[in-house]
Amino acid sequence: MWTKACLLLFGVVTSTPHTADLRVGAAAGVITPPPGTPMAGYYNERAAEGVHDDLFARAVVLEKDGAKAALVVLDLISTTRTLVEETRRLVESATGIPAANVMISATHSHTGPVLRGRGSRDGDFGGENPLTIKYASELPGKVAEVVALAHSRLRPAVASVAHGRETAIAFNRRFHMTDGSVGWNPGKLNPKIVKAAGTIDPDVPIVYFAGAEKEAKPIATYVNYAVHLDNIGGLQISADVPGVVTRLLADFKGPEMVTLWSAGCCGDINHIDVRWAEPQKGFENAARMGTILTAEVLRAWPQLARVAPGALRVRSEMVELDGPPITDEDLARAKDVVARRRDPNAKQPTFMEQVQAYKALDVAARGGKPDRVEVQVVALGNDIAWVSLPGEIFVELGLAIKQDSPFPHTIIAELANGSIGYVPSRRAYPQGAYEVVSARCAEGSGERLVTTAVKLLKALHTQSSSNP
Repeated sequence: MWTKACLLLFGVVTSTPHTADLRVGAAAGVITPPPGTPMAGYYNERAAEGVHDDLFARAVVLEKDGAKAALVVLDLISTTRTLVEETRRLVESATGIPAANVMISATHSHTGPVLRGRGSRDGDFGGENPLTIKYASELPGKVAEVVALAHSRLRPAVASVAHGRETAIAFNRRFHMTDGSVGWNPGKLNPKIVKAAGTIDPDVPIVYFAGAEKEAKPIATYVNYAVHLDNIGGLQISADVPGVVTRLLADFKGPEMVTLWSAGCCGDINHIDVRWAEPQKGFENAARMGTILTAEVLRAWPQLARVAPGALRVRSEMVELDGPPITDEDLARAKDVVARRRDPNAKQPTFMEQVQAYKALDVAARGGKPDRVEVQVVALGNDIAWVSLPGEIFVELGLAIKQDSPFPHTIIAELANGSIGYVPSRRAYPQGAYEVVSARCAEGSGERLVTTAVKLLKALHTQSSSNP
């Protein structure tokens, strides 16, 4: 039996129509950690030896009829609730933007720092390192400074939107195998692959903000795409594909334009084409993917259409999600696995043993209490809505939201306003494999997030329709 969703609604903004034009400001700031900082994304310890390209916090602030909201994207593995709440507090203090009107998401770069507060796994792989602790303490202030700078640059603007479609760089990474199982990342040219167990989302939404002056100088571009960022590996800090996209679009529109690249629902999506024998790894492949994605953005650029005037509204709901069942035996086994991993003289556990162990420890640490997570929607008129989801969301869940959204342009940013890790679809749970074994939420959690998101989208669309 599911715990009922918390009915707390906050961040609802209304405005008097036709009192002011849209104003937009954007900014970016470096958030690269120092050398030696533990790196995120794997089940082994890594320390950064250098910087291939910087990590950034990027923000666009919107103001319409006195209502304000901020969209923030970080070149990080994830967001934590502590980071989001502290950053929101600082933003509200510095700018007056209501804390509840700030959406903070992450690109999911695996070549960035470990973040504190993401559970037992990150605690074991660098979360308590002094450099990690210092980075975590300074990060909210750095992000808030970027939002404040964007706020200081608010000026009359127009918004335009278009959609590209890219199918060559994203692939479902779960496969039906000849033995009847569902495999995860089964390897290139594996003869035991029958077919993909899921789809992708090829949508490339593009929102372009330009000044309202005659020259229409560029302010910001918001790009979204569903692909898991794990191209590079190694010990060099990098923003991966988003870093390439932002640099190439700056070549097109000028360095003054800020490009925000957010991750769509890609919990079961990656960049590996199992039909192609050539390795797909490293900075070279990130450059290849980033160039292809940028080309699709530029191909769709002539189709940019002006967004109809309308109010800026924000609404959020906290949802309580139960954890998966964990037995006393599961917990005892998990403690043994972690103890062996920490002992260099012991037989080291397998990858999947570690995945199951850290999941069991995190779920048990909640003491049977549900996870409280946020679903947020930022809407501009009746044309565009941004949706936040708190984890690595399976693609079919994102597609369901888009299908049922009343907004013609619905953009979903995962790993936003905190993260609970993988959120598989109900269909995937009986299939098992890595993402399901790792999931800290019970079967059906993803569908509850879909229901909440669609409810908020419909409420905001109705609100705008009743206030023309």
